Amino acid sequence: MGGGGGRGRFALRTLGLLGAAGLLLLVLVLSLAVGAKQLSTGEVMRGLTEPGSPSYTVVHEMRLPRTVLGLFAGAALGLAGGVMQALTRNPLADPGLLGINAGAAAAVVSAISFFGVTGYTGYISFAFLGAAAVSVAVYAVGGGRGATPARLALAGTALNAALISYVNAVQLMDTASLDRMRFWTVGSLARAQEDTNLKALPFVIAGVLIALALARPLNALALGDDAARALGSRPEVTRTAAIVAVTLLCGAATAACGPIVFVGLMVPHMVRSLTGPDLRWMLPYCALLAPVPMLGADVLGRVLGRPAELQVGIVTAVLGGPFFLYFVRRRRVAQA
Repeated sequence: MGGGGGRGRFALRTLGLLGAAGLLLLVLVLSLAVGAKQLSTGEVMRGLTEPGSPSYTVVHEMRLPRTVLGLFAGAALGLAGGVMQALTRNPLADPGLLGINAGAAAAVVSAISFFGVTGYTGYISFAFLGAAAVSVAVYAVGGGRGATPARLALAGTALNAALISYVNAVQLMDTASLDRMRFWTVGSLARAQEDTNLKALPFVIAGVLIALALARPLNALALGDDAARALGSRPEVTRTAAIVAVTLLCGAATAACGPIVFVGLMVPHMVRSLTGPDLRWMLPYCALLAPVPMLGADVLGRVLGRPAELQVGIVTAVLGGPFFLYFVRRRRVAQA
């Protein structure tokens, strides 16, 4: 009976992965089709495959780069959120709420204002530096090896508030760079370019591979350090590797499109209701499903903001805020 139940769960989860892939494909097509100029599915396909077609320029030069960036950045943020929640054993943890995105943003804004950095190659170096510094700081302030989920959350929230204040202060003082920084700090896919995506891709792939490889060790770590050691895992190595993965994922995503909030918080919760806490299934689901709200918010921003557009960072914040409040309220009711 148990074996049959296990095979049934495996089959359902596998079908769920296929369904997630299908949903992602649908959103990818919508991202290529919807905009100031509406395209049919046939026009999208011709724009992808026929250089001489009328829709080729729109699809290849304008929509394909931002769709690819939304795919990479969404997967990166969703995986980073799943890893952070597992690492801290805190369902409210995500790279934004723990200050990692804000650290990357503060570093990039400093690069723009004080060093005149303008390209993605420069952004990504500073973004990684900022993300890594905040990751280490949150872990140290939260208690190091004795860190608890609550202390990590408090440390991250405090650092996040301080860094956001710093970003706002730099923007106010440097009026010459204000417009460029303001557009970047909102969080946007609109300026995506093919070379930007190619530069981000190696870092995202490295972060994804590390995150997926951590599924079993993080499952063991959820049982406590002693139990993890008894199962052959090394908690210190697991935590260090998790921080490296989150830094790679958040640094690449934030450098490319600015700080995007709530994607890393919402998606793991929705996925956990489908897969349960087993990270061997949860993390692949996050990688497939996290680009869906990212690209969906980008498409929604194009529709609602016509003839201009609302940036994806604004849309995810507006949609994510009520979700966060609902989740906190539901947890309080459940604990009452």
